[in-house]
Amino acid sequence: MSNWSNLSLRLATAAVLLAAFLLALFAAPAWAWFAFVALFLAGGAWEWAGLFGLAPAFRAAYVTATLGLAILVADLGVADSASTYALPLVFWAVLVPAWLSRGWGLPPVAAGLALGWLVLLPTLPALLLLRAESPWLVLIAAAVAIVADSAAYFSGRRFGKHKLAPAISPGKTREGALGGALAVVAYAVIIALACGYALSASLLLAFLGLFVLSVLGDLFESWLKRRAGVKDSGNLLPGHGGVLDRIDSQLAVLPIAALLWILLK
Repeated sequence: MSNWSNLSLRLATAAVLLAAFLLALFAAPAWAWFAFVALFLAGGAWEWAGLFGLAPAFRAAYVTATLGLAILVADLGVADSASTYALPLVFWAVLVPAWLSRGWGLPPVAAGLALGWLVLLPTLPALLLLRAESPWLVLIAAAVAIVADSAAYFSGRRFGKHKLAPAISPGKTREGALGGALAVVAYAVIIALACGYALSASLLLAFLGLFVLSVLGDLFESWLKRRAGVKDSGNLLPGHGGVLDRIDSQLAVLPIAALLWILLK
């Protein structure tokens, strides 16, 4: 496929996904929003099982179990409890940095599948909570990773000289990460002014913390793919690769954004 055809496919897929996301976020009833989020979790579960070498039948069983757990989580009504996000916070802020710095490999299959639920499922109550509070909260939180990734890409291309994590993602640079961090700070200032919030050190630290998590989410998925020996997590999204390739940063950001909202509102 030519570069132009691939770019056109990427843009078309992105446009469809964005339109579906905004429609579900702002216009769909609560059950349809749940179904929309669950659909992406199912795609992520399918690809996660593939990273651990499961055959299609077992991958389908894992997807089914993941959807069952998602329904259970929604029925429990724990989205507004800070304790719901405590374990994801420890995982992303403590375990993942240690995992990446020490170069741990893939865990055994059973442990890896359980880990997949820890990675995937907390995003569901986070999105249910944030959307119930305001759809704009979902956009604000999700945009942190988008702003960071976009700014890091362009600043890395322009100024990048020093690799951020060459053994994990050779294309990422420290200069790109700095550009992403500065863009997120600017984004935090814009959000504070637009929403009438006082610009404070705690607000900036919260946004920078989410920025760091977005980087960790991206690097963690890249590391898993390297250990699994694949370039993309899957091919469910034409022109983009897999679902996990698109939501890796959000899996780390959104649960902690929900936790911050609970603690700081």
